[in-house]
Amino acid sequence: MIGSISEITQLWDKALIKIQERLGERQIFDSFFANSYINEINNNEITVVVESYLGLNLFSTKYNDIITEVVNELTESNFRMKYVLASDVKKNESMANVVKKQVYFKDAVLNNKLTFDNFVVGEFNKEAAQASLFVASNPGKTFAQPLFIYSNSGLGKTHLLQAIGNYIQKEVKPGAKILYISANDFVEEYIKFVKGEKEAESLKDFFDTVDVLLLDDVQLLGNKTNTQVMFFTIYNKMIESNRQVVITSDKQPSELSGLEDRLVTRFTKGLTVKINEPDQNTCVEILKKKIVANGLDLSIFDESVLYFFAEKFSKDIRELEGALNRLMFYIITNKQTGRVTMDIAADAVSSLVGGKSINTQLNEQKIINVVADYYNLTSSQLTGKIRTGQIALARHIAMYLIRYKLDVPLKKIGNMFGGKDHTTVMSAISKVEKELKTNESLKAAIEELEKRLKP
Repeated sequence: MIGSISEITQLWDKALIKIQERLGERQIFDSFFANSYINEINNNEITVVVESYLGLNLFSTKYNDIITEVVNELTESNFRMKYVLASDVKKNESMANVVKKQVYFKDAVLNNKLTFDNFVVGEFNKEAAQASLFVASNPGKTFAQPLFIYSNSGLGKTHLLQAIGNYIQKEVKPGAKILYISANDFVEEYIKFVKGEKEAESLKDFFDTVDVLLLDDVQLLGNKTNTQVMFFTIYNKMIESNRQVVITSDKQPSELSGLEDRLVTRFTKGLTVKINEPDQNTCVEILKKKIVANGLDLSIFDESVLYFFAEKFSKDIRELEGALNRLMFYIITNKQTGRVTMDIAADAVSSLVGGKSINTQLNEQKIINVVADYYNLTSSQLTGKIRTGQIALARHIAMYLIRYKLDVPLKKIGNMFGGKDHTTVMSAISKVEKELKTNESLKAAIEELEKRLKP
């Protein structure tokens, strides 16, 4: 039985979502449906208020079957629909304030570009990605109530939150009301509510209409006692009614300061997963996806550039993407070129590394560039897969110099040279060491390279 204000509001909100889907005409929906609302439910009749005579005519004739069908599907009942003009509704202000839906979090929207499809998964975030997809496939029906994801800033928590919402909305429950907000948004709405700026339904009633809550940065609720009391009530009600809650934070629940123990305890009852710092190979894959997504040809980027970015900016995915955006902007506006080399990359992001020379800071790349230049090769040829004699020799020399001048691990060297196995790198270095004992020309070449590598 539908009786409370929040239930009536929730019914019409869900009906409008389905009506909009079936209409397929955004302009019609915005013009006539968006501001309509249910005035009352009396026995088997639902009275809907519309704003204009034209809207009244359209609702009563052209769209009545759609509206009736949607409402009865949602209620599993057999209601008749009645439509009245807003001007004919009695001007009882107190009633109007109660019945008309109050808009909370009006700026809260899902970013439909943040999906599981474009979320790059590596060892560092695998558990969080799997847990997020599992929850999105079974919202409210899992042991992950709530799902709690934590990590340092910029490692993909928000992307996963949005991906969960988009997946549920598209694949699982197209009519579900999904709310993505930050804890700071919740604080602001709560302040408006207690000041009396929200004159209609209460904040708690509004959350009765929410099917999935995606809350970002819960640590921002710290030391806000009254706000936490309200959130605790809302959170409990959602969990008890099997509505999915997903929360992110910069720390695991037990390390959050300024939060009530009862909140922390409830957070730990669900599933807690951590996103670690990304590994270099995953960062390279992220860069490749971003380059392709921006319509650029991946083949024009030297592999060494990608590995440089992956190493230099790997602690924060947002910083990594920002550095890549700067490089792409530089390519488009300042440096028209057929290839994106380390020299171009160095110019593009020099300000992000304190204005110092990247070739001085990143000695691995300096060695690659100097060796490539000495043998009249490009750095991408040196780090690529071509095995002709001259290129193979130069590649082995570069590996040798990187290993013995910088003491870089074999695995990391292999990654810089197209993902070669550490045993392959070891074999290449051993060949150079052996040749140096008898090959004077090789010895002279390495001595010249060492001179060029000096500041």
